[in-house]
Amino acid sequence: MPVIAFANSKGGSGKTTSALLLACALAETRATTIIDADPRHPISTWAEKPGKPDALTIVTNTSEKTILDEIEEAAARDPFVIIDLEGTASRLMSYAISQADLVIIPLKEQQQDALAALDVIQEIHRDMKATRRQIPYAVLFTQSRAAVKSRTARHIAAQFRENPKIDVFDAEIHERDAYAAIFSIGGTVTGLDPKKVNGLPNAIGNIDAFKDEVIERLRAIRKAADKQEVA
Repeated sequence: MPVIAFANSKGGSGKTTSALLLACALAETRATTIIDADPRHPISTWAEKPGKPDALTIVTNTSEKTILDEIEEAAARDPFVIIDLEGTASRLMSYAISQADLVIIPLKEQQQDALAALDVIQEIHRDMKATRRQIPYAVLFTQSRAAVKSRTARHIAAQFRENPKIDVFDAEIHERDAYAAIFSIGGTVTGLDPKKVNGLPNAIGNIDAFKDEVIERLRAIRKAADKQEVA
């Protein structure tokens, strides 16, 4: 079953938020496991609050020694496995990337995030050589403005979107109150009270667009793999 790793060697890139939003969206229809491999364990902390979907399993990783077994067990059990990796380059990150069917590289439209994303892309290519297989990956812009972007944000986005060697999600995870709210009170975005959270319909639409594009990419990856097997 598909294994999706969220990786960026810089903290604060929107990695954990994006991973949790996708996991909750997938868990609405299919059993999903999210492996919390961030040393701060923010998703495990979120799961202690009320409102976690019944179809979502949280696995709290404690060591690079266990990550491969955790991925294997989760993939054998559930249709989707998501890994929220730590915000630093590490052997654990490399192990997880080597097992991924898709690596999502979240970054804000800031220069430090962009440089960290390029570091992750280089790591992925090293892992490709080590494992002798293609590891699909794509950049995801996070905490972006839904409307007018700054000149700096447009410049950084263009550096990635106009680079033919780097795949980039069409969808972006915008900066929304709803996304911060679930870490504060628990539950999912769809379970929030629209009277208490601003812009909830737009936040849900944003997540759905991201989820749909992830599924489309996974299907394309599977189709390409099937063609290679036939050839």
